[in-house]
Amino acid sequence: MNISNQHTKVLIVGAGPSGLMMAAQLLRYGIEPVIIDSKLGPTDHSQALAVQARSMEIYRQMGLVDQVLKEGKPNAGLQFFYGDKLTGKFPLSDTGQGETPYPYIFIYPQNKNERVLLGDLTKNTTPVYWNTSLTQLVQKSKTVEATVTTNGIEATITADWVIGADGAHSTVRKQSGIHFSGDTYAHLFYLADIISNHDDDYIKLHLTNKGFAGFFPTPDKNGFRVIGSLPPEFEGKEDIKLEDILPYAEEITQGPIVVNKCNWFTTYKLHHRMADKFRSGRCFLIGDAAHIHSPVGGQGMNTGLQDAYNLAWKLAGVINNKIHEGILNSYAAERMPVAKQLLETTDKAFNIIMSQAWWARFFKRFALPKILSMMWGNAGVKQNFFQRVSQLGINYRHSHINLHLSHAHKIKAGDRLPYLKLYDEKKQIETDLHAWCSKPGFTMIIFGRLAELELLAFARWITHFYGSGLNFFYLPPSDRNQHIFEAFEIRQDHVKTLVVRPDNYIGFMSDTTDIDIINNYMQSTTGLISLKKS
Repeated sequence: MNISNQHTKVLIVGAGPSGLMMAAQLLRYGIEPVIIDSKLGPTDHSQALAVQARSMEIYRQMGLVDQVLKEGKPNAGLQFFYGDKLTGKFPLSDTGQGETPYPYIFIYPQNKNERVLLGDLTKNTTPVYWNTSLTQLVQKSKTVEATVTTNGIEATITADWVIGADGAHSTVRKQSGIHFSGDTYAHLFYLADIISNHDDDYIKLHLTNKGFAGFFPTPDKNGFRVIGSLPPEFEGKEDIKLEDILPYAEEITQGPIVVNKCNWFTTYKLHHRMADKFRSGRCFLIGDAAHIHSPVGGQGMNTGLQDAYNLAWKLAGVINNKIHEGILNSYAAERMPVAKQLLETTDKAFNIIMSQAWWARFFKRFALPKILSMMWGNAGVKQNFFQRVSQLGINYRHSHINLHLSHAHKIKAGDRLPYLKLYDEKKQIETDLHAWCSKPGFTMIIFGRLAELELLAFARWITHFYGSGLNFFYLPPSDRNQHIFEAFEIRQDHVKTLVVRPDNYIGFMSDTTDIDIINNYMQSTTGLISLKKS
């Protein structure tokens, strides 16, 4: 399908997970973007394998999580080996119990993520223009002019905004003059998707002085993704096949690797880079176009999905004239520190895994398993580990679009809204806070006891000033919901007001229900435009 000259509110360059998530999120706010990708179509192969709990929560909010759950499977945990000797076993299946509906690492490869998001776009009759390459970007004061090519035919797209989701070699980034700082790891790696003769839900990591090999269960029966490092003699060698690396891999595992079928095999280099800016004028970078790092911890694809999730509601608010344009500055302010920290932590862990220094060899063989086993017996350590890996622990407490006016210190404005089950007194049903905040727009929740007239005043205020842009829920105290009042440190006979952002982060927390204070936050801090000025 060839693309024609046209104007669009948003042009998304790249139809990988980040670009497709961006498109799907914009559609939730009634904005249909134009999406292009230089590939011929969706890929059947991908390096990313794990979907973390925070991404699963996003899929739940979008109404897609049931399909995702059917097509993937939870990972049981990690097993460390030195050769064929098991040195440590660390179950993960219940580590995040009570913190999220998805207290595990979920195995759901990148290509499946793309398919489920493409299905959502198809349902909303939004196409992807495959085999379409961006060749030039020219920024003007109010628009961006993009020259694209399909089958040798050139077209011009003018867009109010451009999203660069076009990967590590991003044309959007290059055309915007944004530097991509970082380097390439020296080692050569291999990846093989195989069908073996046994089934296992544990990730198996073999760390030795000669290199490493990791076995990651896939959703296929007896399926595994094998990832490992290759010795220097493979450097520069062309047409490397699975048969070539098996003897070396089996030397690391100290046992046979049974391959009944190989669905995909590739060799590649890994990079660790980050864009100096995530925005240039009317162009934004998300996903691998903004940051790439080692696959340690299964963070890359999930970080890109959350980039899109963070930016989409802000951009949609600006386009729909519901939020002042200044909110767009908070995208880079919130997401760049996340990417930077991720780059630093994965880089350190990866360098230890790959190091051949004597101390690193000793650490991997003797110290690491003992340290992990000792730490794993501590509930707090396990919880902290899950918070990091699952990305539930990411917060924006220092963001200028959040405001904390509460004595509470366990949960603060800028934190992800905790997953807490509750009993809806009005509807007389069991639900949870995330379900209350599933609709597009901001959500205001008042905990505590209010008189009927006060509730009516809030309802009138919302209808008059914000309409569907601000959803409203009220939770009075009760024995069945006491745990929520305790979690938010609400004192007896006191109240608390939350305003939850569209991305399920707490934007505002106050120990009062003062409409003027809430209104000031909505308009002055977030830049929300009221339907009628007071």
